[in-house]
Order: sequence, then structure tokens, then C-alpha cells
Amino acid sequence: MTFIIGVVSQKGGVGKSTLSRLIAREYAAANWNVKIADLDISQGTSFNWQSRRLARGILPEIAVERFGTVDQALKVAGHYNLLIIDAPPHSTSGTLRVAKASNLLILPTGLALDDLEPTVLLAHELVKSGVPKDRLVFVFTRVGDSEAELLEARNYLAKAGYAALQHGLPEKVAYRRANDEGKALTETRFASLNGQADRLAQEIVDALQQVSEPEAA
Repeated sequence: MTFIIGVVSQKGGVGKSTLSRLIAREYAAANWNVKIADLDISQGTSFNWQSRRLARGILPEIAVERFGTVDQALKVAGHYNLLIIDAPPHSTSGTLRVAKASNLLILPTGLALDDLEPTVLLAHELVKSGVPKDRLVFVFTRVGDSEAELLEARNYLAKAGYAALQHGLPEKVAYRRANDEGKALTETRFASLNGQADRLAQEIVDALQQVSEPEAA
């Protein structure tokens, strides 16, 4: 059986590709056959990351391929246990196609209203278009040290009818350096940061299992 995780956003720079690579690495380390479908052909962020990873011989190997459309990516899904669709920014018909094809849809967002507002609007649009609400997973990214700001962001989502995962993605230089070296967030030089990223990845694993169980029953 093939599972599909879509990672979408209304704007760029919110950690979409970073999350895609984290998820891919953790499933690949568990011996899943995984591919990232990089749909942002103008930048190819995940594709370029894979080149750096291959050049350094980092294991596990993670397949990444560029695709011009969602349907092209979906054609190869059956060859993998997990297809992660790293979608381009902005809300398009392609975003809805990704959402409807995905078992789990991840919406990364920063804590500022500039990030939260478009992300919530996108979620509303997807739900209105028939995407089940329980498939949507919000992940806070670029999280700083302010607990008050984090609480405000959680309250904003709650008022909109959504909730974010308990673990977010902290803003850390070591995470950026890891990505620059073709590594995922669980492959930094710091055990504590690897642990934080691992806990986030585990929440995503649990969320996929939870939404997929009814179909498997």
C-alpha cells in the first residue's frame, strides 16, 4: 500500500521542504521505500538538497524527483511505500489536487499573523472543497524562545477551528547548516536538536497512522 503525505503552503519560506526532507529521512531510516516529489521546479529545493546528500554519501539514500504537475508525481506513487509531495507555494488547483490525493496534509506556518492568516485561509478553502478536516496537520516553524508568542499562535488556530502539533520546528543555525550539507533535521551535530526534530517526526508518523487506520480496517 502506498501512503501519500502532501506538504503545502500559501507562501514560501515557512519550512515546507525542510519538513518534507525530515519526514523522508525518518521513514527511509525505517526501511520504507520513500520518494520526495519536488513540484517547485523553479527552485528545486529538495532536489538540490538531494544532490548535496549524494555528493557526501549520506545514508539512507532518499529518492527525490522533480515533477511539473501533481498528476505526473502521482503516476509513480505505486512504486513506493511513501510519496511525499513537496508542493510549490501559493494556493492553486494543484494544491487542491495534492490535498485530495494525500492521506495526510501538512501545513507549515510561522507564528506571525503574516504566516498564520494565509495558512488558515488555505485550510478553510481546502475543507470547503471537500478535503476532510482530520487530514490537515498544522506544524509551527521558525519557532523562537517566546512561550507567549507560541501560545498566541495556538489560540489563533483554535479560534479558527484548528490545532497544531505539540512539537514545532525551532529556528536554529544548526538546522540550516544541516540542510546546507544535505542532511535532515535529525542529522545535526547536536543530540538535543536531533531529539527535538525526532519528536516532531514521530508526531507526524502517528498522525499518518491515525488517519490511515479507517481505510485499512
